[in-house]
Amino acid sequence: MLSDIEISNQAKPYTINTIAKRINLTYKDLECYGKYKAKVTRAKLREIMTNPKYSNGKLILVTALTPTSAGEGKSTVSIGLADALHRLKKNVCLSLREPSLGPCFGIKGGATGGGMSQIVPMDEINLNFTGDIHAITAANNLLSAMIDNHIKFGNELDFDIKKIRFRRCVDLNDRALREVTIAQGGTLNGSPRTEHFNISVASEIMAILCLAEDLSDLKAKINQMVIGENSKGAPIYAKDLRATGAMAAILKDAILPNLVQTLERTPAFVHGGPFANIAHGTSSIIAARTALKLSDYVVTEAGFGADLGAEKFFDIFGRKSGLFPDAVVLVATVRALKMHGGVKKEDLSEENIDAIRAGFANLRKHIENLRQFGVEPIVAINRFTSDSIRELRVVQGLCLQEDVEGVISEGWEKGGEGCIDLAKSVIKRIKLNQKLNNKPHVLYEDSLPLKAKIEKIATTIYGAKDVSYTAAAEAELGKLTEWGYGDLPICMAKTQNSISHDKNLLGAPSGYIFPITEIRLSAGAGFVVALSGEISTMPGLPKHPAAMDIDVDDNGVISGLF
Repeated sequence: MLSDIEISNQAKPYTINTIAKRINLTYKDLECYGKYKAKVTRAKLREIMTNPKYSNGKLILVTALTPTSAGEGKSTVSIGLADALHRLKKNVCLSLREPSLGPCFGIKGGATGGGMSQIVPMDEINLNFTGDIHAITAANNLLSAMIDNHIKFGNELDFDIKKIRFRRCVDLNDRALREVTIAQGGTLNGSPRTEHFNISVASEIMAILCLAEDLSDLKAKINQMVIGENSKGAPIYAKDLRATGAMAAILKDAILPNLVQTLERTPAFVHGGPFANIAHGTSSIIAARTALKLSDYVVTEAGFGADLGAEKFFDIFGRKSGLFPDAVVLVATVRALKMHGGVKKEDLSEENIDAIRAGFANLRKHIENLRQFGVEPIVAINRFTSDSIRELRVVQGLCLQEDVEGVISEGWEKGGEGCIDLAKSVIKRIKLNQKLNNKPHVLYEDSLPLKAKIEKIATTIYGAKDVSYTAAAEAELGKLTEWGYGDLPICMAKTQNSISHDKNLLGAPSGYIFPITEIRLSAGAGFVVALSGEISTMPGLPKHPAAMDIDVDDNGVISGLF
């Protein structure tokens, strides 16, 4: 079979205005970026959100078991499911995140699906797309520049230079920028201090854009960002620096949702790109609301495993937007289950029923976790060519023992056709949930103290026995509560490769101490970030980065992207 980029390069997509017609958008409702990409205009968004003729469709959340290097294919299943619903004559849209350049040039690759279940143009979406993430980077770094400039020219706000909370960012994996010294070369260049970079998709600006309802709300959220402390220990806000207007001017187009299509020409909104292991991991509220108003079914996904992406979907995205899924799909693979059962990657092609049974503990834990939010998942068994029929049947049988339906999904090889059974099961589940009046809910209430929220997530979702805190984390939690931020939800930042904080603990670890090493406030986005283990908000490149294999020919055709 051809590579993902080769399949994408051979695709014959419709023009974007033709795709827009499928969801009753006209050419004048679009701001086009070439033939195959567009943003929905501000005027049309305002009409969609205020006109009662636009009612909400059904929201389908796709999440997964704990990721492994063997691959799970959550985006592939999401796209295949949407294409299958389209084949069943349903009015359907996708609502997915934008890929970050960091993983594209690093180790994970892009985020446009795979095989015959892709969104296109794959190369443009994975690289610069419509410039949204570049705008986020620019707005973020403008604020950083204004902070240092303010300090240079008198420091009227009385910034404590050792307690500047806001970080610069860049949308690349660059470990050398995790901790740097800036303003070297004398007083002409400012006051030397230690600075830290985030990857752009882990920045508070990215989170704000994804959680804002409109441009006015985005400005209000930027205003509330705590960017530092003064010499008395009181918070300094972005609004104090009068930075909001200029930042919003940079972001005025980035906040508009992007419309593209799948290989099977299903409309797809691709907007916002927060990582789920260090940010809240969902596409934008604006994109989700737009898709729900324009279609009967919307397929969205939450990043990495259900312990990260799905938990944050309910506890952050759902809590703030009021949007909860009408059905949840939990993606698993035979290969990932075998890895969680102790099989090495090079041995995954060999049939191993015992390893599947052992590794199923990981999937079982995710099923249990999703039930904590009041939902009954459908397990999509994303089939790889090396999977034996016997292995697939064993997984289905294990799902049945948990009173969960396990449906084989073949979107990578067959596109929408390979996900028809999954689509039918999802439709049945939505109807059953309606009949039973099942209502998804958050894990904890706003009124719970910050430490109690952290401990609720760690013990209930991660299987920990208890939580430990560094002295600095304890002090910061106390300070944030004192400042009035005790009612905010928690955004956990931990490894994606284990339910725990330790990437080496596969399966379903339990009975351990979950360590909180650092606490950060994202007051504008409206959550508190709790970091655990060795997690970093600025990833590094692997020994052999994917960038080494990417090229472009004289005709502008890109190769090596995956």
